[in-house]
Amino acid sequence: MSRVSRPEGQELLAAPERDPAVTATVLALTAVVLALTAAVFAAVADHGLLAHIQRLDDAWLRLMISGRSAPVTAVAKVLNVLGLVYVTLPVRIAIAGYLALRRRWWRLAAFAGAVLLSEILIGTLKGVYHRARPPDSLVTTTGASFPSGHAIAASVTVVAAVIALVPPGRRRIAWATVAAGFSVLMGLSRAYLGAHWLSDAIAGVLLGTSCALLAALVVGWIQRRWSAPRRRPAAPPPVPDTARPAGRL
Repeated sequence: MSRVSRPEGQELLAAPERDPAVTATVLALTAVVLALTAAVFAAVADHGLLAHIQRLDDAWLRLMISGRSAPVTAVAKVLNVLGLVYVTLPVRIAIAGYLALRRRWWRLAAFAGAVLLSEILIGTLKGVYHRARPPDSLVTTTGASFPSGHAIAASVTVVAAVIALVPPGRRRIAWATVAAGFSVLMGLSRAYLGAHWLSDAIAGVLLGTSCALLAALVVGWIQRRWSAPRRRPAAPPPVPDTARPAGRL
């Protein structure tokens, strides 16, 4: 007997036919993250609002400078290294290679799509906003400040990895919590080091998470459309078989 190939695993995020309650929760959470991301970027683009945001950023930077200590600075500098392309790129290649070897093509598409989208947006948005960085950073920085590239790279990588590698359920919730914590920690470390303003870090975490969620939703929608059984045209009703009368001999 020939072995029938099975479709690839569970759906990425939403499965409206099987679990509408979980799907509604996931969609609502995604909508909140996307709305917050759009709100932060719109606020920084508004000169009047940016003046108020800058005062908060200045106050936060002064607080970070006054509370700096050698152990916290060492941890923040380790996070700085973890966010560099020399670390994130091999990690991303390893995850993509694993998904390819396991033939998880939809999950690979979601992961790669999230990373690609984030990389396109980082350079584009930095050029559009062209915000100056804080003075006297503890680490070497280049380019514009808004949004934080480290925060984007970290959050999109870990969130997209959880979606691609961990099946839906309690384990995914646990790993998603860890990913969110790491993303926030990366963002705060950038503000602590003076490499970015606090608003840069917040925007970076939100944007990276949004890229991961949006890519998973789009690929999941394509997956459902691709896997849906094609409807065949209805067959015409059968013609009644009328017996012909037997001929005379």
